[in-house]
Amino acid sequence: MHPLFMKQKRLLFDGAFGTYYASLYGNEEPCEMANVKAPTRVAAIHEEYLKAGANAIKTNTFAMNEAVLDCSKAKREELLRQGYRIAKRVATPYQASVFADIGPCVETRTRSAFTQYKELVDVFLEEGADCFLFETLPNDHGIHEIAAYLKERCPHVCVLVSFAVTADGYTQQGVPLTKLVKAAHEDENIHGFGLNCICGPMHMRRLLKYFDTKKDTILIMPNAGYPTILANHTYFRDNSSYYAQEMEKISSMGVRILGGCCGSKPSYIQKIKERLQEEAVLSLPTPAANDPVLYKDCNPLRKKLQRKEKVICVEFDPPMDCRIERFMNDAEYLKEQGIDAITIADCPIARARVDSSLLACKLHRELGIDVIPHMTCRDRNINATKALLFGLNIEDIYNVLVVTGDPIPAADRQEVKGVFSFNSQLLAGYIRDLNETTFPHPFLIFGALNVNAANFKQELLKAKQKIQQGVQAFLTQPIHSAKGLQNLQQAHRELDAWILGGVMPIVSYRNALYMKNEIAGIEVDDAILSRYEHKNREEAAVLAVTIAKATIDEMASFVDGFYLITPFHRVEIMQQIIAHIQQMDD
Repeated sequence: MHPLFMKQKRLLFDGAFGTYYASLYGNEEPCEMANVKAPTRVAAIHEEYLKAGANAIKTNTFAMNEAVLDCSKAKREELLRQGYRIAKRVATPYQASVFADIGPCVETRTRSAFTQYKELVDVFLEEGADCFLFETLPNDHGIHEIAAYLKERCPHVCVLVSFAVTADGYTQQGVPLTKLVKAAHEDENIHGFGLNCICGPMHMRRLLKYFDTKKDTILIMPNAGYPTILANHTYFRDNSSYYAQEMEKISSMGVRILGGCCGSKPSYIQKIKERLQEEAVLSLPTPAANDPVLYKDCNPLRKKLQRKEKVICVEFDPPMDCRIERFMNDAEYLKEQGIDAITIADCPIARARVDSSLLACKLHRELGIDVIPHMTCRDRNINATKALLFGLNIEDIYNVLVVTGDPIPAADRQEVKGVFSFNSQLLAGYIRDLNETTFPHPFLIFGALNVNAANFKQELLKAKQKIQQGVQAFLTQPIHSAKGLQNLQQAHRELDAWILGGVMPIVSYRNALYMKNEIAGIEVDDAILSRYEHKNREEAAVLAVTIAKATIDEMASFVDGFYLITPFHRVEIMQQIIAHIQQMDD
């Protein structure tokens, strides 16, 4: 236990600086800017919380990372220094602790979370800070590294970590609280950890079942409740008496660090202080969420792959309107040809089509065929994704392809906004965790593999990361080049996953030009392109089948099945290719 918690029976933090500041002065610019522009306002708010009974305050520096605060590095450093100095000056007469407050830093391709955290903590260390709070975290990227760094730089440092988790026990990036708690518990450089934001006090109290308050120092800082949006402004109603009652219950369960988040004003802290007495510590139940889910694997596609039998999956783009007859007729035709599954794209190139998951349910229910709906990260947040996965599992859909999704075309961005709350790796990890804890029938998680990538070494690295996140099988981009085939062979050697080789017949010279020049991730050799010149429709169709068969023969020993992409509903072409694959098995 850190000496600070031996000295103090309990830490009572302040409430929400940002929402309180906005209620007083508006929110035209981030409240952190007030550290320089209006320091007396900042000092006054700190003092209000201290007079209310807080014995620990957070610096007004939550949103100081480069992704949130749009200003120069020098300006951010000035705001950090002034934020710490103001808090320290105000807290000293009250003998209160000051915690350098740091919000989440987002990993990028060029900047790790640790690097970004380090830039912030170095400034605080120069100012003499020895207490740090990393709060509202959707994951623990860089947190364990920065905690070790702080311990090395300042041996007596106190590090608190707080995660933002929804009432169902997952962060908004789909990371389960159980994993975050386990990692924090095992990290000797983290002295206390817990929850803040998103949930109100009742739901946060229920989430305490995931913690061991007897072994760990736990932090709980709920929102004032759930807000209302009026005229584009967020409002929390005054429920301070109820809030204090719930916080008293939380304290009685063994929580040593209390405080408030969004909507909690000084009056909330004052009422908590008034209610806190010597409580009997309640025992907490063992988290039921840690119990493994017992399931029966009902997935024919997975079983066939496990038997090392080559599978045949065919992709259809869903219709752009409600005329579904041709789609259903073609799907039924392909089922009769003996395919194993139909894959359905999720609004390719970000244009609205029939929902892939709803269409998958219709196909499975009416035709009795396995389906692999694509699921993008573009159009749904984590709540909508989880709800959709529940629905798919209920409808006996047990396969899903996770992809980040094409971006919204620039011309549409004023009216249509992408969500992108997470990427395909995070989505795969989220589904994997739900497989382990929630779904009675686990999903077989597919991922995309671009064998035509210019930097295939990096593509392989991404694929290995996807496997760590729960991806078990890959669908590759169509192969129309020697380079693509070579990369497929390398993937076969290095990836511990099933691979379905992509085959997309080219049906005309114009089709070949379009694929080569306009479709990202597809390469068409010039030698193939030249073969289509001056071919009529019938001749091009024969050539398409011939090239597809040759490609399949070349890739057969490096794949666990084939992923056939239907061009322009030309199912008669697909029938010939499917027959060729079936003859290979014979």
